[in-house]
Amino acid sequence: MSNVKTITINATMAEGFAIRGDIDGHTVMIDQPVAAKGSDTGPTPLQMLLFAVGGCIGTIGRIAAFQQKIILRGMQVKVEGDYNPAGLLGKPTDDRVGFSEIRISAVIDADLTDEQKAQFLTEVCQRCPLHDNLSHTSVVVHSLA
Repeated sequence: MSNVKTITINATMAEGFAIRGDIDGHTVMIDQPVAAKGSDTGPTPLQMLLFAVGGCIGTIGRIAAFQQKIILRGMQVKVEGDYNPAGLLGKPTDDRVGFSEIRISAVIDADLTDEQKAQFLTEVCQRCPLHDNLSHTSVVVHSLA
């Protein structure tokens, strides 16, 4: 039986390139750097996406460690993504507009062997909804409200 949950956010244009998100009582800002004509009031959308992936992996890491009775003292997740900005700037390119590759690496502070840490990270990534969305095609529907 499926227990589907819906998560909703609202993103609103602020001044310049800044976008304000009002999410369950939290205000989040994304923007562009000054060099890209933004005000640098927050990370870029691409940085925020990568941060969300790293944050999701860290969160799932805590859940999995608790469930497996692993004392997880800490976890540092590094997420890197490569993309060609030509497409988002409206310039011709043979590259896709999104990331061509996303790399995730983690430092796990727990009493586990390197092999156990690698296995733990693999399990965590398999359980992470954002990792899943980036690894597999999701239906994305857009429309005017």
